[in-house]
Amino acid sequence: MRRFVLDTSIFTNPDVASQFGEDEAAVGSFLDLARRVPAEFYMPLSIYEELRKMRDLESLIGYFESVIRIRSPRRSDLQIPGDFLYDFIDEVRKRIDHGLRIAEEHARRAGAAAEIGQLLHELRERYRETLRRGILDSRGDVDVVLLSFELDGSLVAADEGMRKWADRMGVTVVDARHFRELLRHLIEAKGATEGIPEKTRG
Repeated sequence: MRRFVLDTSIFTNPDVASQFGEDEAAVGSFLDLARRVPAEFYMPLSIYEELRKMRDLESLIGYFESVIRIRSPRRSDLQIPGDFLYDFIDEVRKRIDHGLRIAEEHARRAGAAAEIGQLLHELRERYRETLRRGILDSRGDVDVVLLSFELDGSLVAADEGMRKWADRMGVTVVDARHFRELLRHLIEAKGATEGIPEKTRG
């Protein structure tokens, strides 16, 4: 049976969540669809707690946990490919060096800047973009990638860093923007196999 490991972006990224609905309604709509799919759905505890801070799930908790299994990766048992760790270290080092060059550039500009506040704002934005985009930058991100690796599951996320590093580990990556369509096809395939037509539109 196919396994999907979910990130919060399924429900919080506007470009992704809109395929299921708005805000909390998107979560309920996803659950209604997912429970009909012949697949298993997982979410690490760190990501689940993060989602509950961003979306009011109090009325959906029982339903949510009956459809999506809350489980963290067994970190102490996992064997991570050495190449992955070396690539990650090289990537972090490059980003730190690049971030330092940005800081030096803005420091030189500060001497001639009339508005230091605007300059500092630009520095923060560029520094954050350079160091964080396209990389695993939180424990939750790492949990999603490791759990996908451990379960041989498909990672579903909009985050560029998670997708890139999961792919480097040989994890199947699903385009979160088309996740609803994929789920509907799985339901249709199940109906065809059982000889029962499934209504998947609407």
